[in-house]
Amino acid sequence: MFAIIENGSRQYRIESGAHLQIDYQADAEKGGEIVFDRVLLANGGGSSMIGAPTIDGAKVTAEVVTPEKKGKKLEVSFYRRRKNSRRHIGHRQKYTIVKINAIDVPGLEVPKEPASSEA
Repeated sequence: MFAIIENGSRQYRIESGAHLQIDYQADAEKGGEIVFDRVLLANGGGSSMIGAPTIDGAKVTAEVVTPEKKGKKLEVSFYRRRKNSRRHIGHRQKYTIVKINAIDVPGLEVPKEPASSEA
């Protein structure tokens, strides 16, 4: 089962148990819970539900693994030739890492996994 959620004007394809790096959440604490309620699409293996624009009542719960992680450093330099003008800017984006615990979509049929029969 997978779902597509929207968070911070970005869309993510998620599965249960996966780790996800989202934009920094200032109020997140390690071990805390974040609920994503903007579920755009959900697929249960045999059937799918597509929202218009979101699926009513659907939610994804996630546990905060790392409240603050710094991303790669970006360095931008401006240089104007023959003007003796130089400018240097650096930036590091902050992220929050979460682990997807559950995808709850009411009305979506998820087929149960068949028991493995070994001969």
